[in-house]
Amino acid sequence: MIDPRYPNVAFIDGQNLHLGTKVKGWSVNHARLRIYLRDKYKVGEAYYFLGFISEIEQDLYDNLQKSGFILSFREHSAALKGKKKGNVDCDIIFGIMKKMVENEPFEKTFIISGDGDYKKLVDYLIKKGKFGKMLFPNQEFASSLYKKLGSEFYANLGDTDVRKKIAHGHK
Repeated sequence: MIDPRYPNVAFIDGQNLHLGTKVKGWSVNHARLRIYLRDKYKVGEAYYFLGFISEIEQDLYDNLQKSGFILSFREHSAALKGKKKGNVDCDIIFGIMKKMVENEPFEKTFIISGDGDYKKLVDYLIKKGKFGKMLFPNQEFASSLYKKLGSEFYANLGDTDVRKKIAHGHK
C-alpha cells in the first residue's frame, strides 16, 4: 500500500550522480538527499542503482540503505567485473516500465541522471502523466536531448540552494 503523503518514486543512476557532482568539487550526503526527495518531491520509494559490486564499497552500500534507499545492483559476467562501468540505464528503464505494466500505485517518477538514454522513456512518462522531473547531478553534462523539455520537467541538483541542502559539509 502506497503512503498517500509520499506517492512518488525516484530512480537514481548512482554513477551519474557520483561523477556529476565530483567533477564540480562536491559530493552528496545520501541521508540528506533522501530527505530532500521526500520533502521536496514527495518520494516514498527511492531506488538507487549501482554497477560493480565490491566488498570494498560495503560502507557505501550500508550508508545508502540506512538513508532509506532501495539498492539495485547491475549484474555483470564474472569475466567482466572490474572492467565495466555501472551502465544501469536499462535496469532503471526496466524498473519504471515494470511498475507501470504491473499497475503498481505511484503518481510520478523522478529520475536522477543527465543521461540521454532516458529521453524516450521521459517522453512516454510525460504523455502518460507519470513524470515528475529529471534531476540533473550536473546540468553542464546533461544530454542536449533534454533541452526541449519544459523547465517544469527538470531541475539541477547543483543549484546553490539545492546543493546546500544535500551536500556534505553544509549545515
